[in-house]
Amino acid sequence: MLSIIIPTLNEEKYLPLLLDSIKKQDFKDYEIIVADAGSEDKTVEIAKRDGCMVIKGGMPAKGRNEGVKVAKGELLLFLDADIILPKGFLEKVISEVKEKNISIGTFPILLHPAKKFDKLISKFYNIVTDLTKSFLAHAAGGAFLATKKIHEKIHGFDESILLAEDYDYARRAQKFAKFEFLKTSPVLYSNRRFKKEGYIKSCIKYVLIELYIIFFGPIRSDIFNYKFSHYGEKGGTNK
Repeated sequence: MLSIIIPTLNEEKYLPLLLDSIKKQDFKDYEIIVADAGSEDKTVEIAKRDGCMVIKGGMPAKGRNEGVKVAKGELLLFLDADIILPKGFLEKVISEVKEKNISIGTFPILLHPAKKFDKLISKFYNIVTDLTKSFLAHAAGGAFLATKKIHEKIHGFDESILLAEDYDYARRAQKFAKFEFLKTSPVLYSNRRFKKEGYIKSCIKYVLIELYIIFFGPIRSDIFNYKFSHYGEKGGTNK
């Protein structure tokens, strides 16, 4: 069984799109765990209506860790609430995981709605992620997978990290297993943060975050003023 774990906070606009894209997959041997951080909108109602297990979450790291605690599957797929899975995605992923015996990995992305600059940013991220996968894992929290065995071996996500806890997770896991960039259709990421903050400003911030992590380690302070609840849509835990 595949355990799909989704941390949420006021995601009534985006969660239905993700859940609908999951339901349309050919692969059906999965469970969906929504770790909610106290939504004040219809997020929990939507999750329950669609048959998800709803548990108490928190910040993304906390929510993912809590999700793993109740997960029945040995393969964990971590998704943010504001993405959409392309058709046939799960079946391709499971096939590649079995073929290559993958323990930790991530996927190509495509910012959407995809305009020229969205495509350019997505292509750059995908190239960098693929080229550096053997020594500098990039596992954007929006969509990546790990086995429960690896998760437990590294003691899950470090909840003391305020930003890029997903990168830290992947790089610690990389010490015990080969990190893979799976060859699937791109996962559709919402470009809402780029639209809200501006594309140039967002790109500069992500580069600075990467450099900080490389030279100074995990980010445990709010040095980048990186907010999880400022989209004008009652918040959202997603990055």
